[in-house]
Amino acid sequence: MKTNRYCILLVGCLALTLMACGGKKKSENIITERAEVPKPQEPVRLQPYSDSRDISWIGRQYHLDINRQSSDSLPMVKDEIGQQFVDNYITLVVSRQDGSQFYHHRFSKKDFDKYLDDDYRKTGILEGLVFDKTDGDWLEFAASVCHPQTDEYIPLIVRLSRMGELSIKRDTQMDTSAVEEEEKDEEEGV
Repeated sequence: MKTNRYCILLVGCLALTLMACGGKKKSENIITERAEVPKPQEPVRLQPYSDSRDISWIGRQYHLDINRQSSDSLPMVKDEIGQQFVDNYITLVVSRQDGSQFYHHRFSKKDFDKYLDDDYRKTGILEGLVFDKTDGDWLEFAASVCHPQTDEYIPLIVRLSRMGELSIKRDTQMDTSAVEEEEKDEEEGV
């Protein structure tokens, strides 16, 4: 009888062991770390920018002042996570040698509106305006409207005539001067 009990007990333990080990369900839950979406902070402003220089144009000396300043009076733009960015005004002053003003204009993104697509009108800010060159009766400047904190921008050409007329167009020409200079250096063995 003892043997029977041991056999029954042994068979019972073996059956429990098999039931416990076998037939485990596979979990379809995949455990990963949850990516935190950055939360928007207070509105971001570009640093103020200022450039002053003297140039020779149409046989006379002129002084250029370009100043960028963020402005709370302009509509703010948001990126894809809702971060707000403050837009900018850029002031251009062209003065004659005697100090009198030849030209004064405060640019905003609105000045370039017809050269922008809907995306840049909604999410772009006026980033910069820099003097490029004199071209006969014209002063030429490069301007840009950008998506904040990215390398994406729309390049623009701003031209000012000797009569004080302003001309703006989208810059469709790639600046290849640095590439051409590098190729020239390689050809010369520099």
